Formats: sequence, structure tokens, C-alpha cells
Amino acid sequence: MGLGGDGEPMLGAQATSVSGVRARPTRWRLVLVWLLRLLSVAWMAKGLLAWAVIFGVGIEEVPFEARLLSFQAIIVYFAVIDLVAAVGLWLTSTWGGVLWLLAAISQLLLGFVFPRLLPMTTPMIGTYVALVLAYFLATWLAESENS
Repeated sequence: MGLGGDGEPMLGAQATSVSGVRARPTRWRLVLVWLLRLLSVAWMAKGLLAWAVIFGVGIEEVPFEARLLSFQAIIVYFAVIDLVAAVGLWLTSTWGGVLWLLAAISQLLLGFVFPRLLPMTTPMIGTYVALVLAYFLATWLAESENS
């Protein structure tokens, strides 16, 4: 992503130009920050829903402990990676985007490999693909705007 590596947030500290005047964030960079923040909120909710399944909050026919071990592993994986990715996305850090891509692509792959354990509908697949493409497009536009 190149927008904030090594613990440096993308937009947290305003850049100062050579003349000492604060530089305003560019349009596509601002779009990227908003996209990352919206994705962060969605993935935070997704991670909390996975924890709700683990703790048995809500209506469940079968308790979590009685489920298949593979189902348990998938739910715990997404409960952890979704929340960590959400924090990284909110901070607009490079590692947040990488973890989010890992979470989104692994959800798609696991949905194809284990459709009984992790059902994926066609609109859900389309949404994931559209979000990944929007992320890559916004990142590319934000980076090419500065050059």
C-alpha cells in the first residue's frame, strides 16, 4: 500500500511541505482512508459475530463445542483475524490492508473448498470481489496521484 508503513499512520500526522505550509490530503487518499474506515467497521462487526458464535450468544441449535472441529477452527480463525484486520484498517496501516486481504481471500477460498461449513452466496462472493477491487483501485489511484 505504501501509505503508512513502519508504524507511521497514513493521515495521522499531516505532511508539511518545503515552504512550511501543511499539505492537504489528496482526494484519492481521502477516499482510500474512508474506504479503509468503512471496511474496518464492517470487519469489526464480522469478527464480533464470530465471537458471538463461539460464546453461544444468539439462537444456536448446536453448541459451539459440539460442532465439528473443522467448523470450530474456521470460526476461531476468523474471530481473530477479522478483529486484528479491523484494527489495522482503522489505523490505515499497511499491515491492516494485508491482513484484510488475507481474511477476505481466505474466506472466499474456504467458502469454495468447504461450502458446507462456510456457505457463500453469489451476492456475498460478488461483494467480496468488488471490495477487493475497490481497495486495489483506491490504493493505486492514491499512490499515482502523488507522482
